[in-house]
Amino acid sequence: MADLAQSALPDRRACVLRYLLDDWADLRGDKIYAVFDDGETWTYRELRARVIAKAVGLQQLGVSQGDHVAVWLPDGRDALTVFFAINYLGAVFVPFNTAYRGAILAHVLANSDARLLIAHAGLVQRLHGIDLARIERLVVLGDMPAILPVPGIAYASVMGDEGALTALARPIEPWDNQAIIYTSGTTGPSKGVLSSYLHLYTNAGPDSWHFVTGDDRFLVNMPIFHIGGLGIPFVMLARGGSIALMENFTTEGFWPFVRHTGCTAIFLLGVMATFLMKRPPAANDRDHSVRLAFMVPLTPAAAPFHDRFGIDIYTIFNMTEISSPIVSGPNPVKPGTCGLRRAGVEVRLVDAHDREVPIGAVGEMMVRTDRPWTMNSGYYKNPEATAQAWRNGWFHTGDAFRRDEDGYFYFVDRVKDAIRRRGENISSFEVEGQVIGHPAVREAAVVAVPSEYSEDEVLAVVAPVPGATIDPIELIEFLVERLPYFMVPRYIRVLDELPKTPTAKVMKAKLRVEGLAIGTWDREANGIKLRKEKL
Repeated sequence: MADLAQSALPDRRACVLRYLLDDWADLRGDKIYAVFDDGETWTYRELRARVIAKAVGLQQLGVSQGDHVAVWLPDGRDALTVFFAINYLGAVFVPFNTAYRGAILAHVLANSDARLLIAHAGLVQRLHGIDLARIERLVVLGDMPAILPVPGIAYASVMGDEGALTALARPIEPWDNQAIIYTSGTTGPSKGVLSSYLHLYTNAGPDSWHFVTGDDRFLVNMPIFHIGGLGIPFVMLARGGSIALMENFTTEGFWPFVRHTGCTAIFLLGVMATFLMKRPPAANDRDHSVRLAFMVPLTPAAAPFHDRFGIDIYTIFNMTEISSPIVSGPNPVKPGTCGLRRAGVEVRLVDAHDREVPIGAVGEMMVRTDRPWTMNSGYYKNPEATAQAWRNGWFHTGDAFRRDEDGYFYFVDRVKDAIRRRGENISSFEVEGQVIGHPAVREAAVVAVPSEYSEDEVLAVVAPVPGATIDPIELIEFLVERLPYFMVPRYIRVLDELPKTPTAKVMKAKLRVEGLAIGTWDREANGIKLRKEKL
């Protein structure tokens, strides 16, 4: 009976956004849910009123339960409210990275099957010349551009907020799709991860992050199109807690924002922690209300960060498709660990044939859970990738780990070719496709090289077409117009020919080992630094 109780699904009122919002608004309507950088606050009652108003507008635009709605917005009030309103209707939230453009943007538009796109005014010009697939309506939030980029599309600058909501066709269930979240492809274009309400709830739920409570105020400083940016607002709603929404991370502005908004929990990418530690020590370093921080990955800065700022440090291993299977205790003492297996999941490290490797050996991590719907429901419109990832009844992460005799897990490397740069997952396949589009480039391979901060930088190794010369500056200018800023390679290495196996496959392992070989060109050393566009 204990096993049955453990695997039983929670009631919809415990994990479905609409019912959570209604219950908290009724039970503790005056409690603050969201705090913003300008001091504005939203109570649970005010949040519900805003969400219902947006949901009415969406309904008037034809959105029904189960529909996919594409959202292309920077972080902020609009993104948060639209996210909740889509789910309040039982529709599926499909956010896009605000750095998308060109072929990558066209791919996610087509894959999403959305008929409605809600976009920021500063982004809509990128739609010019793009196949909008099934998009029929475009809602532009912000100042409407003078020239609309696509003929034949119905435009609006506001969503109506007067009228009554139509009753749901049926209850929204924990296994219904809440979101489609795009993650980098490694052997093909970006994949849309199908995430149920129970999946996103479990990602940082009481079984995963039991040390986060409804009394906490969690800093949201990740984009809403990432699992962190949409997951934390949802799970804090589930706890009856609160969030502080930071629209843009800056080293200088971080602590003032945290102090001003009263955060008690924060999430730090390893590079963020490095930047904060490099600031000169100050007398008010411990003048804050933060009690815990997640640092991912766990870097050597963890212990000094704890000592300097007086904050308990935790770490995890997670990815969009799974639900935090590895979680640490406070202030891990084992360097480089991701933590221990949490309750409710099984984790194995295996070889290429799914045979478990011995303790201390390196193997690919695969995961399964004791409850259905607590991990991804597959990749949308991609049965081949779904079958490959879920083979033999386990989800294969594509990441190589080792485990010690005490059960602690350590990330070793990526089995696949994905690159992670400053919190962004990058598909080498997609970058290579754009690099090869340059007329002087015959072939290209894109690999990760270590960053001086943490995680990776992007190295493009290219070979020219006969008789051509590849100018790195010209290539970068070419890519800036075609790739999100974070995908544009930092390093360019030019070879006459890329090394290949006997079967004519590029030897990426050799290129990784050679790394920043003599003659590699560094765009940052040449004064070309790319930043996210301010909207």
